[in-house]
Amino acid sequence: MTLSAVQHRIATVSDLLCTLNLLVWDSRTMMPSGGAESRGRQIATITRLARDELASDGMLRDLEAAEAQARSLPDDHDDREALRQVRRAVDLHRRIPADLIERRAAVRARANAAWVEARERNDYSIFEPWLAETVRNTRDYADALGWTEHPYDALLGLYEPGETLSSLRRLFATLEAGEARILEGARRRPQDAAAILRRRFPVEKQREAALTFSRRFGYDFDRGRLDSTVHPFEISFTRGDVRITTRYNENFLSPALFGAFHETGHGLYEQNVDPAFTRTVFASDLVGLYAVGGTSFGAHESQSRLWENHVGRSRRFWELHFEELRALFPEALSDVDAGAFHRAVTTVNPGLIRTDADELTYDLHIMLRVELEAALTDGRLSVADAPEAWNAAVKARLGRNAPDPRQGVLQDIHWSSGMIGSFCTYTVGNVMAAQLFETATRDAAVTDGLQAGDYAPLAGWLRERVWRHGRRRSREELLVNATGRGLDPAPYLRHLEARYGDAPAAA
Repeated sequence: MTLSAVQHRIATVSDLLCTLNLLVWDSRTMMPSGGAESRGRQIATITRLARDELASDGMLRDLEAAEAQARSLPDDHDDREALRQVRRAVDLHRRIPADLIERRAAVRARANAAWVEARERNDYSIFEPWLAETVRNTRDYADALGWTEHPYDALLGLYEPGETLSSLRRLFATLEAGEARILEGARRRPQDAAAILRRRFPVEKQREAALTFSRRFGYDFDRGRLDSTVHPFEISFTRGDVRITTRYNENFLSPALFGAFHETGHGLYEQNVDPAFTRTVFASDLVGLYAVGGTSFGAHESQSRLWENHVGRSRRFWELHFEELRALFPEALSDVDAGAFHRAVTTVNPGLIRTDADELTYDLHIMLRVELEAALTDGRLSVADAPEAWNAAVKARLGRNAPDPRQGVLQDIHWSSGMIGSFCTYTVGNVMAAQLFETATRDAAVTDGLQAGDYAPLAGWLRERVWRHGRRRSREELLVNATGRGLDPAPYLRHLEARYGDAPAAA
Protein backbone atom coordinates (compact mmCIF):
# COMPACT_ATOMS: atom_id res chain seq x y z
CA MET A 1 0.00 0.00 0.00
CA THR A 2 1.58 3.27 -1.09
CA LEU A 3 0.40 5.18 2.00
CA SER A 4 2.18 2.63 4.17
CA ALA A 5 5.35 3.23 2.17
CA VAL A 6 5.21 6.95 3.00
CA GLN A 7 4.52 6.20 6.64
CA HIS A 8 7.51 3.86 6.75
CA ARG A 9 9.78 6.55 5.34
CA ILE A 10 8.46 9.12 7.84
CA ALA A 11 9.07 6.67 10.68
CA THR A 12 12.70 6.45 9.55
CA VAL A 13 12.99 10.24 9.52
CA SER A 14 11.41 10.38 12.98
CA ASP A 15 13.97 7.93 14.34
CA LEU A 16 16.78 10.03 12.90
CA LEU A 17 15.35 13.22 14.43
CA CYS A 18 14.98 11.59 17.83
CA THR A 19 18.60 10.43 17.61
CA LEU A 20 19.53 13.98 16.67
CA ASN A 21 17.72 15.25 19.76
CA LEU A 22 19.63 12.80 21.93
CA LEU A 23 22.93 14.18 20.64
CA VAL A 24 21.70 17.74 21.25
CA TRP A 25 20.55 16.92 24.79
CA ASP A 26 23.94 15.40 25.59
CA SER A 27 25.79 18.37 24.11
CA ARG A 28 23.91 20.73 26.44
CA THR A 29 24.05 18.66 29.61
CA MET A 30 26.81 16.02 29.71
CA MET A 31 29.26 16.43 26.83
CA PRO A 32 32.79 17.62 27.67
CA SER A 33 33.80 20.81 25.90
CA GLY A 34 36.35 18.95 23.81
CA GLY A 35 33.58 17.03 22.05
CA ALA A 36 32.04 20.05 20.32
CA GLU A 37 33.78 19.68 16.96
CA SER A 38 33.04 15.97 16.57
CA ARG A 39 29.49 16.46 17.84
CA GLY A 40 28.91 19.14 15.24
CA ARG A 41 29.87 16.69 12.49
CA GLN A 42 27.67 13.96 13.96
CA ILE A 43 24.68 16.30 14.15
CA ALA A 44 25.30 17.48 10.59
CA THR A 45 25.46 13.90 9.29
CA ILE A 46 22.20 12.82 10.90
CA THR A 47 20.46 16.02 9.83
CA ARG A 48 21.60 15.43 6.25
CA LEU A 49 20.39 11.82 6.33
CA ALA A 50 16.95 12.95 7.52
CA ARG A 51 16.81 15.65 4.87
CA ASP A 52 18.01 13.25 2.14
CA GLU A 53 15.26 10.78 2.98
CA LEU A 54 12.61 13.51 2.82
CA ALA A 55 13.96 14.93 -0.45
CA SER A 56 14.64 11.59 -2.14
CA ASP A 57 13.12 10.58 -5.46
CA GLY A 58 11.74 7.48 -3.73
CA MET A 59 9.87 9.61 -1.20
CA LEU A 60 8.46 11.77 -3.98
CA ARG A 61 7.24 8.72 -5.95
CA ASP A 62 5.64 7.15 -2.88
CA LEU A 63 4.07 10.47 -1.90
CA GLU A 64 2.55 11.07 -5.33
CA ALA A 65 1.12 7.56 -5.37
CA ALA A 66 -0.26 7.96 -1.83
CA GLU A 67 -1.86 11.30 -2.70
CA ALA A 68 -3.62 9.69 -5.67
CA GLN A 69 -4.76 6.83 -3.48
CA ALA A 70 -6.08 9.19 -0.78
CA ARG A 71 -8.20 11.37 -3.07
CA SER A 72 -11.24 9.25 -2.29
CA LEU A 73 -10.93 9.99 1.43
CA PRO A 74 -12.75 12.91 3.10
CA ASP A 75 -10.69 16.10 3.10
CA ASP A 76 -10.46 16.14 6.93
CA HIS A 77 -9.31 12.52 7.17
CA ASP A 78 -6.10 12.05 9.17
CA ASP A 79 -4.36 10.46 6.19
CA ARG A 80 -5.16 13.43 3.96
CA GLU A 81 -3.80 15.84 6.55
CA ALA A 82 -0.69 13.71 7.08
CA LEU A 83 0.01 13.72 3.35
CA ARG A 84 -0.47 17.50 3.15
CA GLN A 85 2.14 17.97 5.86
CA VAL A 86 4.53 15.53 4.21
CA ARG A 87 4.06 17.31 0.87
CA ARG A 88 4.97 20.67 2.42
CA ALA A 89 8.13 19.22 3.93
CA VAL A 90 9.16 17.35 0.78
CA ASP A 91 8.66 20.38 -1.47
CA LEU A 92 10.63 22.57 0.93
CA HIS A 93 13.59 20.24 1.33
CA ARG A 94 13.82 19.48 -2.38
CA ARG A 95 14.43 23.17 -3.08
CA ILE A 96 16.98 23.74 -0.29
CA PRO A 97 20.55 22.74 -1.17
CA ALA A 98 21.72 19.73 0.81
CA ASP A 99 25.02 21.43 1.63
CA LEU A 100 23.13 24.32 3.25
CA ILE A 101 21.20 21.93 5.50
CA GLU A 102 24.48 20.32 6.51
CA ARG A 103 26.25 23.65 7.04
CA ARG A 104 23.49 24.91 9.33
CA ALA A 105 23.51 21.71 11.35
CA ALA A 106 27.30 21.49 11.59
CA VAL A 107 27.69 24.92 13.12
CA ARG A 108 25.17 24.37 15.93
CA ALA A 109 27.17 22.27 18.37
CA ARG A 110 30.37 24.27 17.80
CA ALA A 111 28.52 27.58 18.08
CA ASN A 112 26.85 26.40 21.27
CA ALA A 113 30.20 25.46 22.78
CA ALA A 114 31.62 28.85 21.80
CA TRP A 115 28.61 30.57 23.33
CA VAL A 116 29.07 28.70 26.62
CA GLU A 117 32.74 29.69 26.71
CA ALA A 118 31.91 33.29 25.76
CA ARG A 119 29.41 33.49 28.63
CA GLU A 120 31.89 32.02 31.08
CA ARG A 121 34.57 34.52 30.05
CA ASN A 122 32.12 37.35 29.46
CA ASP A 123 33.74 37.87 26.06
CA TYR A 124 31.55 38.39 22.98
CA SER A 125 34.52 38.06 20.61
CA ILE A 126 34.65 34.30 21.26
CA PHE A 127 31.09 33.86 19.95
CA GLU A 128 31.10 36.59 17.29
CA PRO A 129 32.57 34.56 14.38
CA TRP A 130 30.14 31.73 15.04
CA LEU A 131 27.20 34.12 15.12
CA ALA A 132 28.43 35.64 11.85
CA GLU A 133 28.44 32.19 10.25
CA THR A 134 25.01 31.41 11.68
CA VAL A 135 23.57 34.64 10.29
CA ARG A 136 25.09 33.96 6.84
CA ASN A 137 23.58 30.49 6.81
CA THR A 138 20.27 31.85 8.02
CA ARG A 139 20.09 34.44 5.25
CA ASP A 140 20.85 31.74 2.66
CA TYR A 141 18.18 29.53 4.20
CA ALA A 142 15.56 32.28 4.10
CA ASP A 143 16.33 32.89 0.42
CA ALA A 144 16.04 29.18 -0.32
CA LEU A 145 12.71 28.99 1.51
CA GLY A 146 11.44 32.02 -0.39
CA TRP A 147 9.90 35.22 0.92
CA THR A 148 7.96 38.25 -0.34
CA GLU A 149 7.93 41.13 2.14
CA HIS A 150 10.89 40.37 4.41
CA PRO A 151 13.42 37.50 4.67
CA TYR A 152 12.57 37.18 8.35
CA ASP A 153 9.08 36.01 7.36
CA ALA A 154 10.52 32.78 5.95
CA LEU A 155 12.25 32.06 9.27
CA LEU A 156 9.17 32.87 11.36
CA GLY A 157 7.22 30.33 9.34
CA LEU A 158 9.53 27.57 10.52
CA TYR A 159 8.47 28.10 14.13
CA GLU A 160 5.10 29.87 13.98
CA PRO A 161 3.42 29.16 10.63
CA GLY A 162 1.22 32.04 9.50
CA GLU A 163 3.05 34.80 11.37
CA THR A 164 5.04 37.49 9.58
CA LEU A 165 7.06 40.46 10.77
CA SER A 166 4.08 42.67 9.90
CA SER A 167 1.58 40.55 11.83
CA LEU A 168 3.91 40.41 14.84
CA ARG A 169 4.38 44.14 14.86
CA ARG A 170 0.60 44.60 14.96
CA LEU A 171 0.31 42.13 17.86
CA PHE A 172 3.22 43.74 19.69
CA ALA A 173 1.74 47.22 19.29
CA THR A 174 -1.50 46.07 20.92
CA LEU A 175 0.32 44.39 23.77
CA GLU A 176 2.82 47.17 24.34
CA ALA A 177 0.09 49.78 24.60
CA GLY A 178 -1.90 47.71 27.12
CA GLU A 179 1.13 46.57 29.10
CA ALA A 180 2.59 50.09 29.32
CA ARG A 181 -0.56 51.31 31.06
CA ILE A 182 -0.51 48.39 33.52
CA LEU A 183 3.24 48.77 34.09
CA GLU A 184 2.83 52.40 35.04
CA GLY A 185 0.64 51.41 37.97
CA ALA A 186 2.64 48.31 38.88
CA ARG A 187 5.84 50.34 39.24
CA ARG A 188 4.21 52.32 42.05
CA ARG A 189 3.98 49.16 44.16
CA PRO A 190 6.81 48.21 46.57
CA GLN A 191 9.86 46.77 44.80
CA ASP A 192 11.64 45.22 47.77
CA ALA A 193 9.39 42.15 48.12
CA ALA A 194 11.54 40.07 45.74
CA ALA A 195 14.62 40.36 47.99
CA ILE A 196 13.58 37.20 49.84
CA LEU A 197 14.25 35.19 46.66
CA ARG A 198 17.93 36.14 46.82
CA ARG A 199 18.85 34.47 50.06
CA ARG A 200 20.78 31.21 50.38
CA PHE A 201 18.88 28.22 49.00
CA PRO A 202 20.91 24.97 48.95
CA VAL A 203 20.99 23.53 45.44
CA GLU A 204 20.08 19.98 46.47
CA LYS A 205 16.89 21.32 48.08
CA GLN A 206 16.11 23.41 45.00
CA ARG A 207 16.27 20.23 42.97
CA GLU A 208 13.95 18.50 45.43
CA ALA A 209 11.44 21.34 45.09
CA ALA A 210 11.63 21.20 41.29
CA LEU A 211 11.02 17.44 41.30
CA THR A 212 8.12 17.75 43.75
CA PHE A 213 6.20 20.36 41.79
CA SER A 214 6.88 18.75 38.42
CA ARG A 215 5.35 15.51 39.71
CA ARG A 216 2.40 17.39 41.16
CA PHE A 217 1.64 18.97 37.78
CA GLY A 218 1.62 15.49 36.24
CA TYR A 219 5.05 15.09 34.66
CA ASP A 220 5.84 11.36 34.43
CA PHE A 221 9.38 10.60 35.63
CA ASP A 222 9.08 7.04 34.34
CA ARG A 223 9.19 8.68 30.90
CA GLY A 224 11.40 11.64 31.72
CA ARG A 225 14.14 13.13 33.85
CA LEU A 226 15.32 16.48 35.21
CA ASP A 227 18.89 17.64 34.62
CA SER A 228 20.92 20.80 35.08
CA THR A 229 22.09 23.02 32.22
CA VAL A 230 23.26 26.55 31.42
CA HIS A 231 19.97 27.47 29.72
CA PRO A 232 16.86 25.39 30.58
CA PHE A 233 15.14 23.44 27.82
CA GLU A 234 12.87 20.46 27.16
CA ILE A 235 13.60 17.86 24.52
CA SER A 236 11.79 14.73 23.36
CA PHE A 237 12.82 11.39 21.89
CA THR A 238 9.15 10.29 21.44
CA ARG A 239 6.52 10.54 24.15
CA GLY A 240 8.21 7.68 26.00
CA ASP A 241 11.34 9.72 26.75
CA VAL A 242 10.79 13.43 27.37
CA ARG A 243 13.53 15.25 29.27
CA ILE A 244 13.52 18.61 31.03
CA THR A 245 16.26 20.75 32.54
CA THR A 246 16.60 23.72 34.83
CA ARG A 247 19.47 25.74 36.30
CA TYR A 248 20.47 26.40 39.88
CA ASN A 249 21.81 29.47 41.65
CA GLU A 250 22.38 28.98 45.37
CA ASN A 251 21.67 32.65 45.99
CA PHE A 252 18.57 33.01 43.81
CA LEU A 253 15.59 30.64 43.98
CA SER A 254 13.53 31.77 40.99
CA PRO A 255 15.56 30.29 38.08
CA ALA A 256 15.37 26.72 39.35
CA LEU A 257 11.81 26.86 40.59
CA PHE A 258 10.10 28.67 37.75
CA GLY A 259 12.45 27.14 35.19
CA ALA A 260 11.19 23.74 36.32
CA PHE A 261 7.55 24.92 36.15
CA HIS A 262 8.17 26.23 32.64
CA GLU A 263 9.91 23.15 31.26
CA THR A 264 7.36 20.87 32.94
CA GLY A 265 4.69 22.53 30.81
CA HIS A 266 6.67 21.66 27.70
CA GLY A 267 7.20 18.14 28.96
CA LEU A 268 3.51 17.57 29.66
CA TYR A 269 2.70 18.49 26.06
CA GLU A 270 5.19 15.98 24.64
CA GLN A 271 4.32 13.17 27.07
CA ASN A 272 0.63 13.42 26.22
CA VAL A 273 0.66 13.39 22.42
CA ASP A 274 -1.61 10.60 21.14
CA PRO A 275 0.44 7.35 21.25
CA ALA A 276 -0.81 6.55 17.74
CA PHE A 277 1.17 9.54 16.43
CA THR A 278 4.54 8.14 17.51
CA ARG A 279 6.96 7.99 14.54
CA THR A 280 4.49 9.84 12.32
CA VAL A 281 4.32 13.31 10.80
CA PHE A 282 2.02 14.34 13.66
CA ALA A 283 4.87 14.02 16.18
CA SER A 284 7.78 15.46 14.18
CA ASP A 285 8.47 18.83 12.63
CA LEU A 286 9.57 17.68 9.18
CA VAL A 287 10.03 21.24 7.95
CA GLY A 288 12.38 22.40 10.70
CA LEU A 289 13.78 18.88 11.22
CA TYR A 290 12.92 18.70 14.91
CA ALA A 291 11.41 15.79 16.82
CA VAL A 292 8.69 17.86 18.48
CA GLY A 293 5.05 16.96 18.97
CA GLY A 294 3.70 20.46 19.55
CA THR A 295 1.92 21.98 16.58
CA SER A 296 3.97 25.21 16.72
CA PHE A 297 6.60 26.63 19.01
CA GLY A 298 4.05 29.19 20.18
CA ALA A 299 1.59 26.45 21.08
CA HIS A 300 4.39 24.73 22.98
CA GLU A 301 5.26 27.93 24.83
CA SER A 302 1.62 28.39 25.74
CA GLN A 303 1.84 25.26 27.85
CA SER A 304 5.05 26.26 29.62
CA ARG A 305 3.82 29.78 30.31
CA LEU A 306 0.42 28.51 31.46
CA TRP A 307 1.92 26.26 34.14
CA GLU A 308 4.65 28.72 35.07
CA ASN A 309 2.51 31.85 35.34
CA HIS A 310 -1.20 31.09 35.51
CA VAL A 311 -0.71 28.23 37.96
CA GLY A 312 2.74 28.70 39.52
CA ARG A 313 2.50 32.44 40.16
CA SER A 314 -1.09 32.43 41.36
CA ARG A 315 -1.89 33.45 44.91
CA ARG A 316 -3.90 30.29 45.53
CA PHE A 317 -0.97 28.08 44.50
CA TRP A 318 1.26 29.53 47.20
CA GLU A 319 -1.51 29.55 49.80
CA LEU A 320 -1.66 25.79 49.24
CA HIS A 321 2.01 24.93 48.80
CA PHE A 322 4.19 27.52 50.51
CA GLU A 323 4.61 25.44 53.68
CA GLU A 324 6.11 22.63 51.59
CA LEU A 325 8.65 25.05 50.20
CA ARG A 326 9.44 26.53 53.60
CA ALA A 327 10.05 23.02 54.95
CA LEU A 328 12.82 22.65 52.35
CA PHE A 329 14.36 26.03 53.19
CA PRO A 330 13.61 26.61 56.89
CA GLU A 331 16.41 29.13 57.37
CA ALA A 332 15.89 31.20 54.23
CA LEU A 333 12.11 31.37 54.59
CA SER A 334 11.66 31.35 58.37
CA ASP A 335 10.30 34.92 58.41
CA VAL A 336 8.22 34.60 55.23
CA ASP A 337 4.57 33.64 54.78
CA ALA A 338 2.57 32.65 51.71
CA GLY A 339 1.40 36.18 51.03
CA ALA A 340 4.92 37.60 51.17
CA PHE A 341 6.22 34.86 48.91
CA HIS A 342 3.45 35.49 46.37
CA ARG A 343 4.31 39.19 46.38
CA ALA A 344 7.94 38.26 45.78
CA VAL A 345 7.23 36.10 42.72
CA THR A 346 4.89 38.71 41.24
CA THR A 347 7.06 41.76 41.84
CA VAL A 348 7.42 43.94 38.74
CA ASN A 349 10.93 45.25 38.30
CA PRO A 350 12.25 45.48 34.72
CA GLY A 351 15.52 43.60 34.54
CA LEU A 352 18.21 42.62 32.09
CA ILE A 353 17.72 38.85 31.89
CA ARG A 354 14.80 37.49 29.87
CA THR A 355 14.53 34.17 31.70
CA ASP A 356 14.39 35.99 35.04
CA ALA A 357 12.00 38.70 33.83
CA ASP A 358 8.79 39.43 35.65
CA GLU A 359 5.62 38.37 33.89
CA LEU A 360 4.58 41.89 32.96
CA THR A 361 7.80 43.04 31.26
CA TYR A 362 8.73 39.68 29.71
CA ASP A 363 7.25 40.57 26.33
CA LEU A 364 9.43 43.66 26.07
CA HIS A 365 12.43 41.34 26.00
CA ILE A 366 10.85 39.42 23.14
CA MET A 367 9.95 42.52 21.14
CA LEU A 368 13.50 43.87 21.17
CA ARG A 369 14.93 40.47 20.14
CA VAL A 370 12.53 40.18 17.21
CA GLU A 371 13.56 43.59 15.89
CA LEU A 372 17.27 42.77 16.31
CA GLU A 373 16.84 39.45 14.51
CA ALA A 374 14.97 41.10 11.66
CA ALA A 375 17.77 43.64 11.30
CA LEU A 376 20.45 40.94 11.34
CA THR A 377 18.52 38.99 8.73
CA ASP A 378 18.05 41.84 6.26
CA GLY A 379 21.55 43.24 6.79
CA ARG A 380 20.65 46.50 8.52
CA LEU A 381 22.58 45.30 11.58
CA SER A 382 26.04 43.73 11.47
CA VAL A 383 27.07 40.98 13.85
CA ALA A 384 29.94 43.20 15.06
CA ASP A 385 27.45 45.89 16.08
CA ALA A 386 24.99 43.50 17.76
CA PRO A 387 26.14 44.12 21.37
CA GLU A 388 25.79 47.89 21.03
CA ALA A 389 22.41 47.56 19.32
CA TRP A 390 21.26 45.14 22.02
CA ASN A 391 22.24 47.52 24.80
CA ALA A 392 20.50 50.44 23.09
CA ALA A 393 17.30 48.41 22.71
CA VAL A 394 17.38 47.35 26.36
CA LYS A 395 17.81 50.95 27.42
CA ALA A 396 14.95 52.11 25.19
CA ARG A 397 12.45 49.39 26.15
CA LEU A 398 13.40 48.52 29.72
CA GLY A 399 15.25 51.60 30.91
CA ARG A 400 18.26 49.52 31.95
CA ASN A 401 21.95 49.50 31.06
CA ALA A 402 23.53 46.12 30.33
CA PRO A 403 26.92 46.21 32.11
CA ASP A 404 28.50 43.34 30.18
CA PRO A 405 27.87 40.85 27.33
CA ARG A 406 26.81 38.04 29.68
CA GLN A 407 23.83 40.13 30.80
CA GLY A 408 23.27 41.43 27.29
CA VAL A 409 23.80 39.89 23.90
CA LEU A 410 25.17 36.57 25.24
CA GLN A 411 22.30 35.68 27.55
CA ASP A 412 20.18 33.50 25.22
CA ILE A 413 21.01 30.14 23.68
CA HIS A 414 18.83 30.61 20.59
CA TRP A 415 21.36 32.22 18.26
CA SER A 416 24.02 29.63 19.04
CA SER A 417 21.41 26.98 18.21
CA GLY A 418 20.61 28.63 14.88
CA MET A 419 17.04 29.34 15.97
CA ILE A 420 16.73 32.83 14.51
CA GLY A 421 13.01 33.46 14.11
CA SER A 422 11.88 31.58 17.21
CA PHE A 423 11.77 34.36 19.84
CA CYS A 424 8.31 35.55 18.85
CA THR A 425 6.87 32.24 19.96
CA TYR A 426 7.27 33.18 23.63
CA THR A 427 4.88 36.11 23.30
CA VAL A 428 2.54 34.12 21.06
CA GLY A 429 2.65 31.51 23.82
CA ASN A 430 1.82 34.09 26.50
CA VAL A 431 -1.22 35.24 24.55
CA MET A 432 -2.36 31.71 23.79
CA ALA A 433 -1.84 30.55 27.40
CA ALA A 434 -4.13 33.26 28.76
CA GLN A 435 -6.78 32.49 26.16
CA LEU A 436 -6.73 28.77 26.98
CA PHE A 437 -6.59 29.27 30.75
CA GLU A 438 -9.46 31.76 30.74
CA THR A 439 -11.59 29.24 28.87
CA ALA A 440 -10.47 26.26 30.95
CA THR A 441 -11.38 27.96 34.23
CA ARG A 442 -14.98 28.30 33.10
CA ASP A 443 -15.10 24.56 33.74
CA ALA A 444 -16.12 24.02 37.38
CA ALA A 445 -14.01 20.87 37.71
CA VAL A 446 -10.90 22.76 36.64
CA THR A 447 -11.60 25.66 39.00
CA ASP A 448 -12.41 23.37 41.92
CA GLY A 449 -9.20 21.46 41.28
CA LEU A 450 -7.08 24.59 41.28
CA GLN A 451 -8.65 25.70 44.53
CA ALA A 452 -7.89 22.33 46.13
CA GLY A 453 -4.39 21.87 44.70
CA ASP A 454 -5.53 19.10 42.36
CA TYR A 455 -4.07 19.82 38.92
CA ALA A 456 -5.39 16.70 37.19
CA PRO A 457 -8.62 18.38 35.95
CA LEU A 458 -6.65 21.19 34.29
CA ALA A 459 -4.22 18.67 32.81
CA GLY A 460 -7.16 16.62 31.55
CA TRP A 461 -8.76 19.67 29.92
CA LEU A 462 -5.50 20.51 28.17
CA ARG A 463 -4.83 16.90 27.20
CA GLU A 464 -8.17 16.67 25.42
CA ARG A 465 -8.00 20.05 23.65
CA VAL A 466 -4.29 20.57 23.04
CA TRP A 467 -1.78 17.89 23.97
CA ARG A 468 -3.18 14.74 22.38
CA HIS A 469 -3.50 16.36 18.95
CA GLY A 470 0.25 16.76 18.48
CA ARG A 471 0.82 18.37 15.09
CA ARG A 472 -2.49 17.09 13.69
CA ARG A 473 -4.15 20.48 14.15
CA SER A 474 -2.70 23.91 13.50
CA ARG A 475 -2.37 26.53 16.23
CA GLU A 476 -5.47 28.35 15.02
CA GLU A 477 -7.48 25.12 14.77
CA LEU A 478 -6.56 24.26 18.36
CA LEU A 479 -7.58 27.70 19.58
CA VAL A 480 -10.85 27.80 17.66
CA ASN A 481 -11.82 24.33 18.87
CA ALA A 482 -10.84 25.07 22.47
CA THR A 483 -11.91 28.71 22.86
CA GLY A 484 -14.16 29.50 19.89
CA ARG A 485 -11.78 32.00 18.23
CA GLY A 486 -8.27 32.44 16.88
CA LEU A 487 -5.37 34.14 18.65
CA ASP A 488 -6.74 36.98 20.77
CA PRO A 489 -4.61 39.22 23.04
CA ALA A 490 -7.58 40.43 25.10
CA PRO A 491 -7.55 37.58 27.69
CA TYR A 492 -3.83 38.08 28.22
CA LEU A 493 -4.25 41.79 28.90
CA ARG A 494 -7.16 41.02 31.24
CA HIS A 495 -4.95 38.56 33.12
CA LEU A 496 -2.12 41.07 33.47
CA GLU A 497 -4.54 43.80 34.59
CA ALA A 498 -6.06 41.49 37.23
CA ARG A 499 -2.68 40.51 38.64
CA TYR A 500 -0.66 43.71 38.26
CA GLY A 501 -3.13 46.57 37.89
CA ASP A 502 -3.69 49.26 40.48
CA ALA A 503 -6.29 47.12 42.25
CA PRO A 504 -5.16 43.56 41.46
CA ALA A 505 -7.49 40.66 42.06
CA ALA A 506 -6.41 37.54 43.98
CA ALA A 507 -4.94 36.05 40.81
